[in-house]
Amino acid sequence: MRNALVRRTVLTASAVSLTLLVTACGADKKDDTKADAKPSGASSAPAAAAKGKTDAELAPLLLTQAEAPKDSVVKAPSADALKKLTATTDKAECKPLGQAASMEPQGTSTGVARTQVGGTSGKPVDPNASEADKLKAGLEMLAGASGTSVTLTSYDAKGAEEAFASFKKAGTACAGGYTMTQDGEALKVNKVVPGDAVTAGDESVSFLADFGDAETPMAGQVVMVRKGNTLATFSVQSMSGKPVLPKDVVEAQVKKLG
Repeated sequence: MRNALVRRTVLTASAVSLTLLVTACGADKKDDTKADAKPSGASSAPAAAAKGKTDAELAPLLLTQAEAPKDSVVKAPSADALKKLTATTDKAECKPLGQAASMEPQGTSTGVARTQVGGTSGKPVDPNASEADKLKAGLEMLAGASGTSVTLTSYDAKGAEEAFASFKKAGTACAGGYTMTQDGEALKVNKVVPGDAVTAGDESVSFLADFGDAETPMAGQVVMVRKGNTLATFSVQSMSGKPVLPKDVVEAQVKKLG
C-alpha cells in the first residue's frame, strides 16, 4: 500500500510539473596542372568550432502557445517547480535518464530553456448532461491528462553529440532498472525499454521507463532529438498507463529549431 502511495505521489509531482547545422563550400578546377595548387596566402588554420547558444538565445526557440497543438496549454515551469524536479539515481550510468526526466541539462551546456505543454484526451463535458455523466466525462479527461516537459540545451563544439551519445548509452545500460530520487521520494524504475519511434533532427532516440506494478501500471517516456549543437529533450507523463508520445509537439518544436 505504501509503494502504491509513493508512486502516486511521484506521478502527481510529475503531473503538476505538467509538467535539434552543416555548411559546405567548393571550388572549380581550372585545369589538371593547377588542381592541387594552393592560392597564395591561403590559411591552413582549422575552422572555428561551433559555438553553443546562451539561455537568452534558446528562449525564443521554445514552442509557444500559438505554435502548440490545439487544446494544449503551454507554460514555463517555476523556479520552485524546477527545484523539486531535480533528481538523483542510484547508478551513475543512469544519471542521463534522471536528468532528462527532471529537465536538467546533459553534460556541460552553454545554455538551457524550458517549457511544458499540457493537454487532455477525451470529449469535453456536455453542459446539458446529467450530473453522473458530467462526473464520468470529467474523470475520463483527468485520466487522459498528459504533460510534456520540453528542455532545450546547447553546446560548444561536439558537446551535443557527446551528450546525446551518453543518453543513448544510458538507455541500454539501465535496461534492468534503477532507483531515482526526486523531491525526497524514491521511485523504483523496473526496466527501461525502447520508446515510440521518432524520426527528427540529425539523430533521435526514445526510451520508456516502467515504474508501475500489477495494481497501478505507470510509465514515463523520454525522447531526445539532436539538431546541430542543440538538444531537445521531451519527458512525457500521463495520469494512466503508458504515456502516448505527442508527435505533434515534438515535430513542432524540432521544426522551430531550423
